[in-house]
Amino acid sequence: MTKPLAPFRFDIVGSFLRPDYLKEARAQFAAGNITQEELTAIEDKAIIELIEKEKAVGLNAVTDGEFRRSMWHLDFLAALDGVKEVGAEHWSVEFKGHQPKSKTVIIDGTIDFNDHPFLQHFLFTKKAAGETLVKQTIPSPTMLHLICCVREENYQPIEQYKDEAKLFADIAAAYRKAIKSFYDEGCRYLQIDDTSWGEFCDPNKRAAYEARGFDMDKLAHDYVSLINESLKDKPEDLAVTIHICRGNFRSTWFSSGGYDPVAPILFPNLNVNGFFLEYDSDRAGGFEPLNYIANQKVVLGLVTSKEGTLENPDDIKARIKEASQFVPLDQLCISPQCGFSSTEEGNIITDEDQWNKIALIRDIANEVWG
Repeated sequence: MTKPLAPFRFDIVGSFLRPDYLKEARAQFAAGNITQEELTAIEDKAIIELIEKEKAVGLNAVTDGEFRRSMWHLDFLAALDGVKEVGAEHWSVEFKGHQPKSKTVIIDGTIDFNDHPFLQHFLFTKKAAGETLVKQTIPSPTMLHLICCVREENYQPIEQYKDEAKLFADIAAAYRKAIKSFYDEGCRYLQIDDTSWGEFCDPNKRAAYEARGFDMDKLAHDYVSLINESLKDKPEDLAVTIHICRGNFRSTWFSSGGYDPVAPILFPNLNVNGFFLEYDSDRAGGFEPLNYIANQKVVLGLVTSKEGTLENPDDIKARIKEASQFVPLDQLCISPQCGFSSTEEGNIITDEDQWNKIALIRDIANEVWG
């Protein structure tokens, strides 16, 4: 087995703006005007076109842009056994501006991974990518617990999960099956996306959860254990990264705060190949918490996906130099701070903007690392 190369000096989080014709097709499907087969054919076309653009800009690993999803996380979680998508009075967290569609997931049975549609999605992308590596993104296992058991103030466990240890064990087991399934189909670069750590960095959210009786440090330790248990059978040649996010919907956000509260628990103990960390605004704090990084790579999200204005390359290079005081330059990489379209609506930027951002990151990476 070869040692995984990912994450790369110049990398992406995963999602891209949906082309207008794809948005229209999804609306037509929701209205019952076209069939699933017709929608899938349009999605296929959009993904093939996207992959060609990703290759042209020089990415070492490509994604499907998350074009088949309505949201970065709920589509995957709702397709697990024992999980059901339901309507909600409001979104499970409040964004600072636009609000997503009001829906969530609940646990209503034994959690497991079987016949999941994302496997077929991956196989299509792998075939379309040819010899180019495919990066597959899925929500972190922590997200199922966070949404159902922490954010939900009226959570009542079903009988079999009154012992929370059993719930954590079943989530981890389902994710181990998922990871093995993706690996067996040829996946060698997997990313788990996780907004829980962004919330745990936010002093206001920490205080609110503590007021409801949560021990935030214990929960952080539990989440590190949950992820590590999910990854414990990971083959050596499978690169797994985690993207830590403070919210990304229509260019807005829901969490604010530096990594200081979670760094001592998270960074030295999580068994991943790399961390994708937001660092595009002062909401992410300073680089000092990176002192806790062990041997993982750190992908600095220094270029924002939330607005189209192009960053000054010299400013980005200065930030990389600053970060290298805490993590060796050889362990650093750069990317956008998040995806460009974590939900199908997309951030308030243009298609040209997103490709200009990626080209900027590529050029800076080439200058810094050669």
